[in-house]
Amino acid sequence: MKTLKDGKRRTTSSRRWLERQLSDPFVAEAKRQGYRSRAALKLVEMEAKAKLLRPGRRVVDLGAAPGGWTQVAVERVKPAPGKGAVVAIDITPMAAIGDATLLELDAFAPDAPQRILEALGGPADILLSDMAPPATGHGSTDHLRSMALAEAALALADDLLRPGGGFLVKILQGGGEVEYERLMRRKFEGTRRLKPASSRADSREIYMLGTGFRGPGIN
Repeated sequence: MKTLKDGKRRTTSSRRWLERQLSDPFVAEAKRQGYRSRAALKLVEMEAKAKLLRPGRRVVDLGAAPGGWTQVAVERVKPAPGKGAVVAIDITPMAAIGDATLLELDAFAPDAPQRILEALGGPADILLSDMAPPATGHGSTDHLRSMALAEAALALADDLLRPGGGFLVKILQGGGEVEYERLMRRKFEGTRRLKPASSRADSREIYMLGTGFRGPGIN
């Protein structure tokens, strides 16, 4: 049985987080499959419905660290010279992942779109965002910060995504996702909400899927 030997030195919230990690079957399964995070299993599950990641596609993974989603993307896309690409972006350094290109940068910096397009070798077919702000413990604040990241990711789609492309983004529910979904319906031919079973039941996170990008300039 696993124990928390240094429990006295931990805060209550960090103890609860670690206890949950140690007892979470999805954490164990992700480790068994060689993924860097349980988030990889969320993408695998959603991919069964979304079917975004196909061999030869160009994929951007925003907020990629520690790399679980990037691993799944590489497995599915099988990038090779002239035949698809996976570009993972985060301000946090990441260890190399197969044939993925890792960019340590702020995805929302003015020069970021050009650097990302150069690494891709052309416009993206798929834009993924599992970004989440640091948790404050205050529900409204965390929701607003989550929506700000989701809105920035959607704006970046205008710079990176080809017409007809797909978009998958994480959101913390709190009310603002309703208007966000309306905006996505204007920008994409198809939209839907996804809540994978591997997402914790008590989590407010959901994922918004957009398919058939209509092109830049639609607000």
